Amino acid sequence: MSADFEGYEQDFAVLTAEITSKISRVPRLPPDEKKQMVANVEKQLEEARELLEQMDLEVREIPPQSRGMYSNRMRSYKQEMGKLETDFKRSRIAYSDEVRNELLGDAGNSSENQRAHLLDNTERLERSSRRLEAGYQIAVETGKNSEKQIGQEMLENLSHDRERIQRARERLRETDANLGKSSRILTGMLRRIIQNRILLVILGIIVVITILTAITFFVRGH
Repeated sequence: MSADFEGYEQDFAVLTAEITSKISRVPRLPPDEKKQMVANVEKQLEEARELLEQMDLEVREIPPQSRGMYSNRMRSYKQEMGKLETDFKRSRIAYSDEVRNELLGDAGNSSENQRAHLLDNTERLERSSRRLEAGYQIAVETGKNSEKQIGQEMLENLSHDRERIQRARERLRETDANLGKSSRILTGMLRRIIQNRILLVILGIIVVITILTAITFFVRGH
């Protein structure tokens, strides 16, 4: 039975890796390719859910005294699945405002690419942290000294990963602040452009009225 479970685990790991890669590409694709990619990811997410169901059924067949380790791994996989679904929903709407992209130009695209890159790094680090936590729990439950030592090393790695996640999040917040500043500058520019156009229209109307008045007086004078 454990062999079946491990086979499902391997399939799930490969599938979630593909989904993660595709999710990170969705926001930067043109509309037609983006629609196709979204449909593909939805199909793979459904396959991942089916794999989780199969793994869950396998765990239920395990004797209670040996079930704890597999149950912890299942919780980790379900958390990862929930995170993937959340990231997918966010990727479908992220940076979809094509008008803003055109107005911001290269600066806007650079900021958005940087933000997407930071999101990818943060997601990978968080996923690694969850797996390290699951591995540490497994090591503690087995009660073997060697596995406890491995778990301790995992915990230390987890601490380092958390620091990296924190730094990535700080950089992400800075990127968001820069994007907000760019949006405010753009809004001000658009407002001034509209005001200038209104003034030009008013001046044009005044000039036309002045010319018509002059023509009228000229005609009446003759």
